[in-house]
Amino acid sequence: MPAHTHTRPRPAPRGGADTRLPWWAVALPTLAFVALLTLVLNPSDAHAAAGEPGIAHLVERAQQLMGR
Repeated sequence: MPAHTHTRPRPAPRGGADTRLPWWAVALPTLAFVALLTLVLNPSDAHAAAGEPGIAHLVERAQQLMGR
């Protein structure tokens, strides 16, 4: 009875490797960043910071985009 052998995968060519990230490798860190930014810069507390209305508007817009 012949022995079963496994072939080894060939190493990738060193020239120009075509590396592509899956969609979630970009989407998940972006979503996590927006979620943490939303938690840190809560728009309900932004009324006390009169000098930065742009950040409050940005966070409000991010929450609208997230469907909250």
